Formats: sequence, structure tokens, C-alpha cells
Amino acid sequence: MTAPVAAKQLSTDRIVIVGAGLAALYAALELAPRPVLMISPEPLGLGASSAWAQGGVAAAMAKSDSAASHARDTRRAGDGTVDVEVADMVTRMARDHILDLTELGAPFDRDADGNYVMSREAAHSAARVVRVKGDQAGQQIMETLIQEVRATPSIQVIEGTEALRLETRANTVTGVWIRRSDQPSAPVLISCPAVLLAGGGSGGLFAHTTNPPRIRGQVIGLAARAGARIADAEFVQFHPTAVDCGEDPAPLATEALRGEGATLINSDGHRFMLDQHPDAELAPRDVVARGIFAETQAGRRPMLDTRAALGAEVLSRFPALAETCARAGIDPVKDPIPVAVAAHYHMGGIETDMRGRASLDRLWVSGEAASTGLHGANRLASNGLLEALVYARRAARDIADTIAMPAEPVAELHPAFATAAPSLDAAAVQQLRQTMTTHVGMRRNAEGLRQALATLQALEAAQSHDEAFLNMCATATLIATSALERRESRGGHFRTDFPQADPALAQRSQTSLSAAHALRDRVLQSL
Repeated sequence: MTAPVAAKQLSTDRIVIVGAGLAALYAALELAPRPVLMISPEPLGLGASSAWAQGGVAAAMAKSDSAASHARDTRRAGDGTVDVEVADMVTRMARDHILDLTELGAPFDRDADGNYVMSREAAHSAARVVRVKGDQAGQQIMETLIQEVRATPSIQVIEGTEALRLETRANTVTGVWIRRSDQPSAPVLISCPAVLLAGGGSGGLFAHTTNPPRIRGQVIGLAARAGARIADAEFVQFHPTAVDCGEDPAPLATEALRGEGATLINSDGHRFMLDQHPDAELAPRDVVARGIFAETQAGRRPMLDTRAALGAEVLSRFPALAETCARAGIDPVKDPIPVAVAAHYHMGGIETDMRGRASLDRLWVSGEAASTGLHGANRLASNGLLEALVYARRAARDIADTIAMPAEPVAELHPAFATAAPSLDAAAVQQLRQTMTTHVGMRRNAEGLRQALATLQALEAAQSHDEAFLNMCATATLIATSALERRESRGGHFRTDFPQADPALAQRSQTSLSAAHALRDRVLQSL
């Protein structure tokens, strides 16, 4: 048999979904029997932030709770910039998605009477986080969906591939360029009727992160480079309790541990969050993160103490944490667990409407790459997976209503990639990540943000041949310029030179890559 000849351009009638996390899988299933092509950098189940999510899905499932209360908590945590209509819609839909996932086989924790077992997490007024085996929600839900995807004939998955850029004509997306993610290859254009971006957030742009290694803002960046409008880019959430054990990415100690009564102490044994907020360890994430960061900066190592609250049960009830501690030589039954803040979730991203549509025609977005207005300046714990589910369904249904289904069966696509020289410079990536942590991390100021922009411009110029790196730089630049423009502190965005919130700025931000580059140029001209 003759080997396939590498082609620079292919065409398909399949809807192309970029990504393989919760939003991508859920949308692909919602689109069935419409033919779908999924672009997955890793084998399904690996490398997606969804699979690493430990807390669960926030949903008002208890009789004593309500969607209205969930929406109020979402708005309160979002610190003045949540889209009220979006929050009401998403929280209202939460229960249906839990029931649908249960019907698909997701093994949510249940009590003897069949009720969902729920955890309370930071800034929630009730225990409403539906969980799986303590801290296994993301992995278990993903496994359930992957099994369904594998069994659905209309869904084709090309593993080991990544998206590099969007092809556009005027304001319309007409295709996506992809290449191998596991070996150097030349890009191939796949022309298609529509693209759904569901490829993750930006945590890996920072040197300290809980995100999988490939989650470095590429999807947001490729959309921005195509001209898509970006919203709330400055709002990055840093998780308070990444286990401080030297691993990259940093393992996560789920917030559910604090919901079960675990406390935060420093190396002096002082429970420092009592000094910071009435809710102590269950204060909003940005408050807890800044409290932990301050202890680290002061040389008083912060630690998560599960001993009194959970004792030996921590090992059986939270298996992911138990595995992390075993690798690090920590015994959480006897000793507190060292923790540090780490970039965890990007509230900002590609601006989408309530149907999941981006500002470019034929482009939809769901999951962490999207900015829907749900999270505002500070995401409420475990609303991330919920948003991914709700918007994956809404986007899929809007695509189905917009794009005509092919009359004939659609053949699978099997691109053959020509080999190419390696392009990604590991040292440049590490410099970018360290720059973001140093100057665009937990504490920001104008001087540091300007320094970051100067470094990003130099890195971008030196690596202009590498589109994946340009996508990372685009997202990093959007975060830094948006942070420079927001002259206040709000939610996950904290400026040491503007430490108070400004009521006049209690609104979402919108920008574009061209606007970010123009601001960067002005800043650098003034240095």
C-alpha cells in the first residue's frame, strides 16, 4: 500500500473541535449525529485541565439550596464584574447537567438514601459542590465522557495534534491549521464549516501553575491573532493551596479539604487566615491566595493542616492528595502539608455571547478559553466545570441550528504531516513563564508590567518563526496590557500601586491583540 502523501490543505464537512477536555467531549456528544473532528494534543484523558479538576461541579442539588443562592454567591465572589444574566442562566441549568451526567454513568458520590454528597468550598454559602470519590471529579467525569465519545461513530478524534492558527476570510473562520504535537511537523490547513475552540486556559504561562504542561494560552492566542475580541484578560485566578513540593506543574490540594475543616497555619503554628477574613479558610480564593502569598514572602512557610479535621481519613477520602503526599514524602496524618499559590484558572479569554459565539463568524468557544461573564474578577470555586458543561451544550446546539448537516456520510480525515525542524525553544518558554510569575503574578505594579511587556516583545521577535510560541506570547501580552490598564485591585487582579477597588471600574474589560500591541508599543517608546 502506498503511504499517504503529505498535503498542505485538506477539506472536511465535519465541525472541528479544538481540544479534548470536558467542554470538547461534551460538545462533541451534543452534536451527534453531526460529524465532528476533534483535535487532541494528547491521547484522550491526558493533558486536559478538566481531568485534573479535583473539587467537582457546583450545583444547587439539595432541597435547602437554590439556583438563586448559587447565583448570588457567584456574583459576590466575582467582585462586581459578573454578568448577572449569565450567572442566573448557568446556575439555573446546573441541576440538569448533573442529572444528565449521572444518566451517562458519572459516579457521583451518593449517600445511603441516594442523595448527592456535596462539599462546601470557598465563598459558597452552602455545601453545593457535587463530587466524585473526594477529589476525583474531573478524572471520573472525563472517563465517563471519553467512553461515550469512543462509542459514537460520528466523532473522529485525531490524537497527537495541536491547532496553530485560524484561517479566516473577512470576519469569518474558514478553517484551522494543525500540526503534530508529539513530533516536529509542517502545518496542514483543514478547511471546515465551523470551529469550536475548547482547548483550555493560560495557567502554564506562569512558572508556578497547577495546569497540565500544554495549557499555556495557545487557544486564546490563536483566536486573538485571528482578530477575535478578548474579555477580562487581566483576571487570572491563583489557587491558594498547590502542594509546595517542587513539582512542575504543582499538584493541587483541593479546596474541599478546607470545606471539611482543614486549616491554614504558618511555620509558627499560627492560623493566619483568621486575621484576614471573617470566613477564614473559606474566604474567596483571591483573599486566601493573597494571605498565603504574604506568609511565603515573609518567610513563614504556609501549610494546610488536615490532622484534626480528617485524621487518617484524608488518605482514603482524598486519594489524589494522598498520592501527591506519598511522592513528596509527606505524611498528612502526622504533619501539615506545605502549600503555595499557583496560577490555576483564567477568568478571561475569548469573549463569547450566551450562545457560545465569538466575535468572528463561524467560531464558537466553550470551557476555560472562553470569557462568558460568569466568573467576573474571581471565579467561584467549582464553577469552572459547570460553565464548561453549560456552554458546551449551548454552543453545540447553536452550531447545529446554524450549520446544515451534510446530506451524505462524511469520510474520516487522515492528514499526513511532512517532517519539519524543531521550533519550540524550551529556554524561551521558561523565560516567558518566569517573566509572567515575577511581573504579572499575584502582585502587580506599573513598573513590573512594563518590564514584562518589554521582555515579551523581545521574546516574540526572537521566536517569530514559531506559531505556537507566538500564541503564548499573544495571550501573555493580552494579560499584561489589560492588567496595566486596570488601575485598581479587584478579584484576582491586585495592583500594589492601586491597592483599592475603584467603583467606577466595576465592569468587564474588552480588548483585541491589535489594541494590546498598540499599547505595548506606546509603553516601550516611553521607557
